[in-house]
Amino acid sequence: MFSFGTVFTFALLLIPPTEAVDSSYVAAVYEHNLILNPDPRVPLSRLEALQHLQKNLDIFEVQAARAAQQGAQIIVFPEDGLHGFNFSRTSISAYLETVPDPEQESWNPCLEPLRHNNTEVLQQLSCMARRNNLYLVANMADLQPCSVSAAPSSCPSDGRWQFNTNVVFRSDGLLVARYHKYNLYFEAAFDAPPEPEIVTFDTPFAGKFGLITCFDILFQEPTVILVEKFSQVFHPTRKKTLPPRKVGSQEKPLSTWQDRNLSRTAAFEELNLGAPDLVSFPSIHLSHGCSQGVRQIIFPAAWMNQLPLLDIIQFQRAFSLGANVTLLAANIRNDQLIMTGSGIYTPFSATYHHAQRGDPEEGRLLVARVPVLDPEWLGHNAASGEAAAVDESPGYCYSDTCLDSPASTAPVFVSSMMYDPFTFALLNATDGEMRVCNGTFCCYLQYRWVEETGRTELYALGAFDGTHTVNGRYAVQVCALVRCAGSDASSCGQEVDEAESKLDFMLEGKFASRHVYPSVLSSGMVLEQPERVEAAADGRVSLKHSSVMGGLVTACLYGRMHHLDTA
Repeated sequence: MFSFGTVFTFALLLIPPTEAVDSSYVAAVYEHNLILNPDPRVPLSRLEALQHLQKNLDIFEVQAARAAQQGAQIIVFPEDGLHGFNFSRTSISAYLETVPDPEQESWNPCLEPLRHNNTEVLQQLSCMARRNNLYLVANMADLQPCSVSAAPSSCPSDGRWQFNTNVVFRSDGLLVARYHKYNLYFEAAFDAPPEPEIVTFDTPFAGKFGLITCFDILFQEPTVILVEKFSQVFHPTRKKTLPPRKVGSQEKPLSTWQDRNLSRTAAFEELNLGAPDLVSFPSIHLSHGCSQGVRQIIFPAAWMNQLPLLDIIQFQRAFSLGANVTLLAANIRNDQLIMTGSGIYTPFSATYHHAQRGDPEEGRLLVARVPVLDPEWLGHNAASGEAAAVDESPGYCYSDTCLDSPASTAPVFVSSMMYDPFTFALLNATDGEMRVCNGTFCCYLQYRWVEETGRTELYALGAFDGTHTVNGRYAVQVCALVRCAGSDASSCGQEVDEAESKLDFMLEGKFASRHVYPSVLSSGMVLEQPERVEAAADGRVSLKHSSVMGGLVTACLYGRMHHLDTA
């Protein structure tokens, strides 16, 4: 049922921090082909729900043991990985367990199974962590009683909160963290907590980790608070609740490309993942940085992919780079819902898996050794990864006047991408530079085709500045270089996952936020590490890439304007 190959990894070699011999750890994530309840709208008895849960728990047990055999010290399972999805508030009732607050109560469910009733799942997860001597993160359905009569009260009318919940167990089985998902995505069975929670936990091998879940990654609360402000606002307490928000509520191949496994040198030894090759890249330079908060993030997800900008591996990699963090990301595998894509990402490297059309629908375990990024654990701030000097390569503009330099005024048109009205202009010349503006927000591109002969694919530069309103509401500024789906302009912005054309380029925009996430996606859902990313204090962000290994599908600077989000 589970395959062992087609994982691929790449490494970005930064000027390395001063590392102790043991300043790395082994992480595992599991992409789970979950066994679903065939009729989630029909309420079950507790026994029937446990029988269903047990089928997925048995798979978790096998994967936790496999991860431990490969030296993993922590494993992450995906959102909804035990119970599934599409429940109503009523029909999920039999799956609910009340998860105690580890800040208020010290409890090891494996050793004290009788302390709380109806906690069979918590007990099995605790014993799983204990048996395999690793930290374990899983997602489950949580019930918390509340008082309807207390004033003021946001307690639901049935007198209980139902939360989408991440739980973390220490390697001896102790429950050490509980996080309630804040940004729900069409989840009728669950409530958003009345206040966003900032939840972290500490480990002896890597220091502090923070918890978010799926859709949370796009929002200020809790994600930005966690990765930027935690140490200043919340340290040293492990969990805090924020004031209620003012608005809203609610493996593949590397060329031989394929089946290539790239790993970092000495400090990141191979873990029985196949003979590694080594690829070296120039440095990522993010001058604004985001290194004052939690640098290691746990990310269970049940993410439905959407090209050309928000396939999950594309955004996982972009988030890790843009936020300068490690991201341990586990997704569901469900072809009908277009769910696949998991990985272990650092600002320097990525080990990830993304299924292809026609691949067997099965689970995938990823294991990788990664550097510790928690500065307190390391005892210094060297892990931020200081970049080398700026490359002054001819033909690319890195001066402060880049966006103001002369650029062609190609005819523009509007086409829908990700349901948003992007302003586009087509790339026509053998090489050149161009600017496209959506309102006052402008994107700049310098480009050169690598292989001009026989090129038939159409490419466009797109810009959007506004509020995305379909399947979520949030403000964005986006610069994107995309391959169009067809031979006419109206196809630009449609979903594409294959390409043959290669080009060297520099993409730049001036953003009204420092939360900008860079990505380069090539043919066959292969991530390419940007050759260079730079961010300046005035909001200018540039992404340079050359020597592409596959046909370019999308290059993107995805900016989140959290301060402009509205209900």
